[in-house]
Amino acid sequence: MNDLTPARLRELKRDATVRPYDLAVQLGLPEAALVEADLGYGVTRIEAAPGRLIPEVTKLGEVMALTRNRSCVIEKIGTYNDFHDGEHAAMTLDDEIDLRMFPRHCVHAYAVETEGENATRRSVQIFDAAGDAVHKIHLREGSDLSAWQNLRDALALPDQENPSEFTARAEIQGARINEDRIQMLRDEWVKMTDTHQFNTLVHRLKMNRLGAYRVAGAPLARQLAADTVPSLLERIMTEGHKIMLFVGNAGCIEIHSGGIHSLKPMGPWLNVLDERFNLHLRADHIAEIWLVDKPTKRGPAISVEAFDAEGSLIFQCFGMRPEKGGDADAWADLVASLPSGEAA
Repeated sequence: MNDLTPARLRELKRDATVRPYDLAVQLGLPEAALVEADLGYGVTRIEAAPGRLIPEVTKLGEVMALTRNRSCVIEKIGTYNDFHDGEHAAMTLDDEIDLRMFPRHCVHAYAVETEGENATRRSVQIFDAAGDAVHKIHLREGSDLSAWQNLRDALALPDQENPSEFTARAEIQGARINEDRIQMLRDEWVKMTDTHQFNTLVHRLKMNRLGAYRVAGAPLARQLAADTVPSLLERIMTEGHKIMLFVGNAGCIEIHSGGIHSLKPMGPWLNVLDERFNLHLRADHIAEIWLVDKPTKRGPAISVEAFDAEGSLIFQCFGMRPEKGGDADAWADLVASLPSGEAA
């Protein structure tokens, strides 16, 4: 839209009653384009590489980490400790801020200051080549403001004026199945010793995660009833299960390890509103749910995994390992009792 100048976008953002993600969808723009409308007005374009960015974020102290996909948002309060950089994957391994970031998807980043009614809101926002959000870091009342200023100064890029060119969004790949290698999938699945071997296996067999689940069959994968998730979260809370919940997108996966203590449904949203952990899940987006059993050296890794109608992964939920305080038998009993759904 030619009339959507930076000045006009600033007006729309100021008057908006919806979140930036939803406003961007309404306008048909990448979310990063909305952020860039404020370059020079509280927004600074900064380096996006996790290896440069996250060490500076660590110095901020306590913040809120947010990762989302189209159907789910996870928010964790903590500090970015124990960072490990890598060419293909970078990790923050703190008990609270537990992330896996994939640098090739971290293309655009900004330090953002917005004047609110009562205080200035500050955040670091990372986007992919298409301008879709990869990860956001929101400062809190106790965050170190001198470290914030140092982050902006140290990571600011030379060009703070020209708009970025965003690429087309990658097409979503639905279930991919290779009929000729279904038995090979089953044979090699049961020989796995680590869950990370799964992606390598299905890629080599020219399938993907959802396609493999659809053809593997029990006991490796069992489709669950599409309305299972509300009761699953309720039982996790009331029965006191400790879980590992993975929510992410192509560029970042954020993990919650622990329990659920406050579950608040609101319309289509399922909301976990714990003191240092929030989850916002569009239950009506869930089209397929799978109970998945992957063998490892430490015993079976049993997960519940939800997908939307286009085949995108929404979340994965595992029982926490016994050495971390979980109860493998109780988790196995819980998920075994979940009702099956119709075959895809």
